[in-house]
Amino acid sequence: MEILEIAIIALIKILIIVVLMLLTVAYLVYFERKISAWAQNRVGPNRVGPAGLLQPFADVLKLLLKEDIVPAVATKSIHTLAPILALIVAFGTYAVIPIGPAIEVFGRKISLVVADVNIGILYTLALTSVGVYAITFSGWSSGSKYSLLGGIRSSAQMISYEISMGFSIAGVVILAESLRPIDIVNAQSGLMWNVFVQPIGFITFVVAAFAEINRLPFDLPEAEPELVGGYHTEYSSMKFAGFFLAEYANMIIASAMIITLYLGGWQIPYIEKLGLPEYAVVALQVAGFFVKMGALLFFIIWVRWSIPRFRYDQLMNLGWKVMFPLSLVNLIWVAVLVMLMN
Repeated sequence: MEILEIAIIALIKILIIVVLMLLTVAYLVYFERKISAWAQNRVGPNRVGPAGLLQPFADVLKLLLKEDIVPAVATKSIHTLAPILALIVAFGTYAVIPIGPAIEVFGRKISLVVADVNIGILYTLALTSVGVYAITFSGWSSGSKYSLLGGIRSSAQMISYEISMGFSIAGVVILAESLRPIDIVNAQSGLMWNVFVQPIGFITFVVAAFAEINRLPFDLPEAEPELVGGYHTEYSSMKFAGFFLAEYANMIIASAMIITLYLGGWQIPYIEKLGLPEYAVVALQVAGFFVKMGALLFFIIWVRWSIPRFRYDQLMNLGWKVMFPLSLVNLIWVAVLVMLMN
């Protein structure tokens, strides 16, 4: 009976996360278009529904009705697998990210995370590393030189920036002395957020996150002026929508990881001193997590419409000659800090 209860609770958590992710992604596209319109002094979507709020559903319907065209020279099985793999990575990563402290429901403590595992950070790094295969597969299997170049660019870009990201995360793990995301959040109680303790690590992680999710100014795998559409040039209908969905889901994952590792997770400094009941404290902490996420998503979108795309040599120089040394400096700083604390 115990195993059945655990399975039911896990299934409910998965359904909640999937529904929330799908709705958030749909309206993230809407808000991206609205924010870009605000940045460029124009209106943005305003026709479908009040203030254009039903535009995401119109976009989905349009993509559903479009013909799925596969090039004759494409490797069809890999061509179909690539967007599915991208979605699995995007949705699977969220399984270990906690959005709040454990709550008591019918006398049972339930953690607000799908899978509370001790190696949560390693799981995240492993799964995000698989994401490069989705883009590489799509570029290679399409039978197009533009797609292939986009896939190769993505491979080099992700590998280069994953090294800096890994060293940035290592600093957080050393301070928290745990690979469990909940322990990392608890280690940032009060104002001991990692963004204040290791700001260099925070900056390198944020920049690496932009490169990992292929967002401007790091969207070289797509780069419309040179590669038409990059790795997804030969995709249409719901296969194209799969890549689009994965990109915006990855934005949510990147924001959640930044919050968990550097911005205190669900922590609101000194909220326990307000003397609020436990359920109110938990509700505020969960709301605080989503407020932080909204602010970061706005920042990611704002950067896209503010900074032009790098040249490819500039991208690689930044990754190897700036980000890599800075992440090493941050790691040394954290090691010295831990030694002094001990």
